[in-house]
Parts: sequence; structure tokens; C-alpha cells
Amino acid sequence: MRALALTLALAAAPAAASELSSTITDQLILPVFEELAADAAALADAAEKDCGPQSESLRAAYGEAFDAWIAASHYRFGPTETDSRAFALAFWPDSRGKTPKALASLIRSEDAGIKSPSGFASYSIAARGFYALEYLLYDPQLSTAGSADYRCALTRAIGTDIAATTQAVSTDWQQGFAAEMREPGKRYRTEEEITQELLKALTTGLQLLDDMRLGRPLGTYQKPRPNRAEARRSGRSLRHVLVSLNALEPLALSLAKGHGDLQEKITARFDRARTKAETLGDPDFSGVSDPATRFRIESLRQEIKDLRVLMGEELGPALGVAAGFNALDGD
Repeated sequence: MRALALTLALAAAPAAASELSSTITDQLILPVFEELAADAAALADAAEKDCGPQSESLRAAYGEAFDAWIAASHYRFGPTETDSRAFALAFWPDSRGKTPKALASLIRSEDAGIKSPSGFASYSIAARGFYALEYLLYDPQLSTAGSADYRCALTRAIGTDIAATTQAVSTDWQQGFAAEMREPGKRYRTEEEITQELLKALTTGLQLLDDMRLGRPLGTYQKPRPNRAEARRSGRSLRHVLVSLNALEPLALSLAKGHGDLQEKITARFDRARTKAETLGDPDFSGVSDPATRFRIESLRQEIKDLRVLMGEELGPALGVAAGFNALDGD
């Protein structure tokens, strides 16, 4: 991943807070949203060329764009908050099953409003984004429900909507919000507030890994919840953990710039978590019901918890800030 390749360059020497935030903004945040917009545009194009749920090219484009979103999704502030864009791209967890209900309703009624991109953008976020598209591409019921022509139109509408939303996020970052992150101004009054926002993005990503990507399917030993695994229909549950780890590590190392011992601890912790994820061999976390596999998933989760402790007890104090509340608190 491009972000991981930048780690050594970003971690080279101590820097002032303004230099730190500018470097992270220019070399991590802007590129990841540019890549997301580009991959989403390729997804929309693939849907236009072949909208069938079994299309290899469409599924490949979907996977690339979804990877790009996971790599960017911990930056849940600024442009991703505008007009609930993050939720429009990724309505998950969906504990009440709103997404399949919304899609089934559209397919059943053959709602013609999906033909207008601006009109579709006003539809329920449950019918939009990557998780809605996963149902149309991978769910046995919804991928074959109703008229093939209508499902094709709906697939294209979702792809177009994802592309428009991600482009809007990237544009807002480039044309306005990046400047807010480079130095204090109207939104952030001090360098410390900017640093706190970046630390919060890091801890938000780790919290999502711990509580939701791993915690939800694990459930309890007496009652595991494999059906709650993220993107299980497309077999991407474990992949999302790895993509997220690879995106969070450069941010953590960049924030720890100038603290060599802490960077070594961060690298070691991420390596341990990544190794356990890479050797797990359970792409959709269905193994949470098997005692042996469950133990390995719990061991992976403990590595994430240890990372969270490291960020809270050592990185935050080293930066002189606390992470504070994030977009997941209270969910």
C-alpha cells in the first residue's frame, strides 16, 4: 500500500507540530482520498460496462475501491462528515437489517428515482454505498431478486453515487480542509487541537478494529456471532483488518516522529498483529464458532487492544494530547 511505503520517509527526524500535521496531511491523508476517488470512478466505469453480479471485472473494481475506503475510513472528520458522507459510503454495522430491506423495496417497486444521480443521493443511506453494493453482487437472494435490468440499473446507480461521494470528499480536502490541518485557523485554534484530531483518527481506527470488526463476530464464547462479521458475503472480513492495520501504522509512526523508542514499540506491535492476521486463514470469521479458531481470533483482538493501550498510555502523553471522543463513541 502506498501509505505504508511512506512510513520511513515520514519517520526520519523530529519535527514541529505544524510540520508534523502538514506532512501527514500532504503525504498520507490527501493521497488516500485521491486514491479512493480514483478507484471509485473505476468502479462506476466497471458497472457501466458490465453490471452483472458475477462480473469478474466489476467484482475486482469493487474490491479495489472498498480497500481504498477501508484505508481512508479512520479519517472520520471534516469532509467525510459533511452530508453524512461516511455513512453514505459505509452504512455498517446494520444491526436492524435496513440495507437488505431498502434494496428489496427498491427492486420490488422498481423505483425509477434511481436513474437520477442527484435523486438517488437523497435516498436512505441504507440503500447506498459499499455494503449495499455487496448485497447486489454477493447475496444469493438480492443478487437474483426481481428484474435483472432493474438490478443492473441499481448497481450502476450505487456505483455512480459512490464515485460522486468520494470525489466530493477528495475535492473538499484538496480545496479547503487540507489548509485547516496545516496550521491553526477557524476550525482548529491551536497546533495541539490539530494533533489531537490526528490522534483521534488513529484511535478511532483501532477502536473500530477491536470493538466492531473483531468484537461483533466474536460475540461471547456461549453465543458467537459469525453473521455479524463485516463484509462476510464477499469474504472480506479478515482482509479489512489487514488493510486497516496497514493504513494505521504509517499514521501512528508519523505521530511518533522524533520518539525512536516509541516508534520501535509501535512497529513491533503492528508486526505482531499483522502476522497473526496473515496466518489466521479465516476470511469471513466463520471460525468464531470453532474453539481453536476462535482462540486465534481472540489472540489477534488482544494485539489490537495492546495497540490501543500503547497509543493511549504512551503516544498521547508523548504528543501532549489526549484522543478525546470520536465518531464511534456512543454508537
